[in-house]
Amino acid sequence: MSVAAEIEQKLTEAFSPSEIEVIDESEKHRGHAGYREEGESHFHVRLRTPAFADMSRIARHRAVHSALGAELVGRIHALSLDLAP
Repeated sequence: MSVAAEIEQKLTEAFSPSEIEVIDESEKHRGHAGYREEGESHFHVRLRTPAFADMSRIARHRAVHSALGAELVGRIHALSLDLAP
């Protein structure tokens, strides 16, 4: 399973989102730190879920990192998040 698919699966299970988009942006970072030829190092996630309604921005980011788990987060060089209820 690809890293992008793992991210989407874990976040879908944790938050039952109304919208989710996981974009592998690794190619944009060619030549930069953390870039890998095989890709799957830099991601952008757009996630919309009612679960975020009463959370601060920092709480949302912490919840996403917790849902992904340390092992998966450790395999990702960069993760940008666009999170909203």
